[in-house]
Amino acid sequence: MSEEQKLFITGPDGKLETVITLPEATPRGIAIVAHPHPLYQGSMDNKIVYILARTLIEQQYITVKFNFRGVGNSEGSYAQGEGEIEDVLAVTQYIREHHDTQPPLPLILAGFSFGGGVQAHVAQQLHPHKLILVAPSVERQHAPPVIHHAEHVLVIHGDQDTVVPLQSVLEWATPQTLPITVIPGAEHFFHGKLNVLKDIILQHCA
Repeated sequence: MSEEQKLFITGPDGKLETVITLPEATPRGIAIVAHPHPLYQGSMDNKIVYILARTLIEQQYITVKFNFRGVGNSEGSYAQGEGEIEDVLAVTQYIREHHDTQPPLPLILAGFSFGGGVQAHVAQQLHPHKLILVAPSVERQHAPPVIHHAEHVLVIHGDQDTVVPLQSVLEWATPQTLPITVIPGAEHFFHGKLNVLKDIILQHCA
């Protein structure tokens, strides 16, 4: 039985509401999951965040989800993405200090929509083992190239996404020669396609 811990981590703009789940077996790594846009009801309770977290827990990762500043019981206020990058860095540092091993465990950065755009920026500094971006808001978040900043990159998108159009992600990915996994018939929230989404993530992390 995995163990769930709810706590507050000190972030740059106040305390961040966080849930850490420890796997039953020896952890394969650490996974940090970032949620969608704070100004559009995005939180760590989002269903795509739940799918990401549950899938990574099943794969024996220490899995962390949290609310960005100003969301839920997290202190502070929305900071245009810049502050949210700092939030991820603060949470990751805490997890590494309290749950990491020697040698350090592999790091996964995962994010959905706005959270995906944020994680593309975070990857520039943390150079994760894996980067998992689901319908990432790369255009609005001015996401930098990631192909040289993570060992493995998985980008999943729906061809019916009207919130983050597939074309915008293709334009970001093409100069990087970065493959995109497209789910036919899926829109931004992957209604009716969550099992497909989970299967793709499982295959990537197996």
